Amino acid sequence: MTTESILLLVVFLAVLLALAWPLGVVLARVGDGSRVPGLGWLAGVERLLYRAAGIAGQDGQAEGQGWKAYAVALLTFNALGTLAVYGLQRLQAFLPLNPQGLANVSPDSAFNTAVSFVGNTNWQGYSGEQTMSYLTQMLALTGQNFFSAATGMAVCYALIRGFASRSTRSIGNFWADVTRSTLYVLLPLSVIMAVFLAGQGVIQNFSAFQEVQLIEPVTYTQPKVDADNQPIKNAKGEPVTETLTTTTQTLAMGPVASQEAIKMLGTNGGGFFNANSAHPYENPTALTNFVQMLAIFLIPAGLCIAFGRMVGDRRQGWAILGAMTILFVAATVVVMGAEQQAHPALQALHVDQSMSALQSGGNMEGKETRFGISASSLFAAVTTAASCGAVNAMHDSFTPLGGMIPMVLMQFGEVIFGGVGSGLYGMLIFAILAVFIAGLMIGRTPEYLGKKIQAYEMKMTSIAILVTPTLVLAGTALAVMTDAGRAGILNPGAHGFSEILYALSSAANNNGSAFAGLSANTPFYNALLAVAIWFGRFAVIVPILAVAGSLAGKQRLGANAGTMPTHGPMFIGLLIGVVVLVGVLNYVPALALGPVVEHLQLFAH
Repeated sequence: MTTESILLLVVFLAVLLALAWPLGVVLARVGDGSRVPGLGWLAGVERLLYRAAGIAGQDGQAEGQGWKAYAVALLTFNALGTLAVYGLQRLQAFLPLNPQGLANVSPDSAFNTAVSFVGNTNWQGYSGEQTMSYLTQMLALTGQNFFSAATGMAVCYALIRGFASRSTRSIGNFWADVTRSTLYVLLPLSVIMAVFLAGQGVIQNFSAFQEVQLIEPVTYTQPKVDADNQPIKNAKGEPVTETLTTTTQTLAMGPVASQEAIKMLGTNGGGFFNANSAHPYENPTALTNFVQMLAIFLIPAGLCIAFGRMVGDRRQGWAILGAMTILFVAATVVVMGAEQQAHPALQALHVDQSMSALQSGGNMEGKETRFGISASSLFAAVTTAASCGAVNAMHDSFTPLGGMIPMVLMQFGEVIFGGVGSGLYGMLIFAILAVFIAGLMIGRTPEYLGKKIQAYEMKMTSIAILVTPTLVLAGTALAVMTDAGRAGILNPGAHGFSEILYALSSAANNNGSAFAGLSANTPFYNALLAVAIWFGRFAVIVPILAVAGSLAGKQRLGANAGTMPTHGPMFIGLLIGVVVLVGVLNYVPALALGPVVEHLQLFAH
């Protein structure tokens, strides 16, 4: 690692902590239903929404739900959202705000996209600016960016209430949690973020694409084709080429800043443009790049603070945040170090890869020169530690170890900060497993935050933890065993396997980033990845809600001499060990076939 990389990482974490602390106070108030400072005027809007939805009680507030009712409401809401997003894509050619006259999205791509955006994955097998109309981008995709993030926060609040409550059947109200999360957190932060991004140069308009003059004409050679777009060949069977000169360039327009704001704050990922956050209209400056990384981690970090306040012991929140931070720093150091190395293939061509005042040095393939190695590597670690999936560099072009770390961060279950809400509830599930293991070691009934962890909680915890590895490994095996799966591989060998493993890891863990060398916009991959996304999201959420409901019905016991502290260094170390151990046991054989083999092949000399 370079000094620049170390300083960037230190400053990033310092600013994140400074912002997460006050936000955590606000998030705790949102979760416990109390008044939010500075936003009290929205209380009337909140009550109006409850009355309109028919969920208001006599006091104007939403009535509590048991975990089953909560889960049914959540699944119904997201199923309807999936149908709405699918329908808008299939009808966009007949709807307004489509200045380019883009056609309706194909059935398989529309299905994949609908499931992906509802599941907070935002996987895109298409080029956004060439596929989606402005209406689809705003109403379908941006709308679900809010709703999927609010769903994750709602589940997180439900689980926290399970720990904090004292023998009750209610874990809150799903509709109220989604409403309050959107109204008091996601919307205000998104407005601030969108205004900032627009001020930095991110575009926000409804204009048709613009044709602009190039400063210098570009001359290029390409194969000549006939009217059927087939290559023309000469008498010898050789392709005929033609030399062309272009003097103009088409620039895509659209309402980008508003979507970019919630894309980052909601850990949604996806992108208005195919180049994602490497595009200057999405991420124009080094400052926007830094702020976007902060936005990805901001709410997940703040929820850790809120967790400690809501359960009545702030040290618990700091312990979870500490475990996440240690894992994140370790992973970031590795990816930064790997990308700062000279690439052997370019080294053999005598390409200068040394760091100097004029260049970042290291492996700059697939990275923006305006961000360099440090900011690109940190962004890669941030976006895959959180279940965001936005990228400012092509992970497919990273070194084998540099690309493996983002893959591993996803395979840990997106619990190292993780998605909005999903990161914390995922880490709390690992905390339950950690105290269970500790209880077995010392021979007593495990407890966490005064709640006994018994057989039912462990069954649900096991399901929640094992769902995603099953989806990833089974899906990868299916893809490499079938012709349709292998047809998408453009890079044969270990790297091609890594592309498939990365895609399934990204889908099942609700990330959305990709090794872009895989041609995934096919009926096979659109269907396979959609299944992985749906069950990777909701087959985890339902067991977690079951845990929340079970814990809520238990008495909260006081600490005694035999209680294991869950806020000190020993517990943090145990929690980190459990997260790493589960990841290693599940994925090391698959990783050995992909990035590990590729690393040995590349650096064998």
